[in-house]
Amino acid sequence: MLNRIDLTKMKASKEKITMVTAYDYPSAKQAEMAGVDTILVGDSVGMVVLGYSTTVQVTLEDMIHHTKAVKRGASNTFTVVDMPFMSYHISMQQSLENATKLFQETGAQAIKLEGASEDILTLTKRLSDGGIPVFAHLGLTPQTVNVLGGYKVQGKDKNSAEKLLNEAIQLEKSGAIGLVLECVPKELAKIVTESIGIPTIGIGAGNDCDGQVLVYHDILQYGVDRLPKFVKPYADINKINVEALQSYITEVKDVSFPTSDHTFFIKNKADLPVNKSR
Repeated sequence: MLNRIDLTKMKASKEKITMVTAYDYPSAKQAEMAGVDTILVGDSVGMVVLGYSTTVQVTLEDMIHHTKAVKRGASNTFTVVDMPFMSYHISMQQSLENATKLFQETGAQAIKLEGASEDILTLTKRLSDGGIPVFAHLGLTPQTVNVLGGYKVQGKDKNSAEKLLNEAIQLEKSGAIGLVLECVPKELAKIVTESIGIPTIGIGAGNDCDGQVLVYHDILQYGVDRLPKFVKPYADINKINVEALQSYITEVKDVSFPTSDHTFFIKNKADLPVNKSR
């Protein structure tokens, strides 16, 4: 299993880091079988799997439930789990308690926090000092999408770009072991990546980041209707699955399924009860 040192070594040697966002046992199992470096259990589970319109409705219990399933499917893969909406903003005490609960009960190797406010920097340091590794997340931070004014590219002007760079540096100083950069211009992502010693994982941030992350369902086009600009699909499971289900429906209707190959039989006909139909 990869650890913090391994990820840093990968950055130093310029070996790209692969991360897949997965939410359940079968997707995590397939990701591990494929050889992915890291798995992220994102709060995007709310939109992708649970059908919510945003990540805001996702609870701590949801994240624990899904991360446990992921770890059962990928016990040997370094796993990061999102702290969900408002689970680390009410008070420092509650934030520490929630993070500890999430870390202890799921078996994940790190938790992920969005943003770089003073409270987040303090929380990152407190957790790191206590033995809970923290992944940071800058750029488009979905939990604050309502404040950001929608799903937009971040850091496009000088002031916001400098702010993001400074936040990345402060997060590293606070003990973060990695940084997700979401929807950030390629040029800015390159500067950030070269300015800090921890690995950057990009999603919609160009190929100069130390690694990339995409959602399992997006990679396979599984249950998703639209794909963002930054996603490249590598299969079309939607089409395959619908066609398979249509074939099943047809065969049940025309009684071509089940066949004798899918049926059990009594060897001794004498054991059958008498047909009492009228």
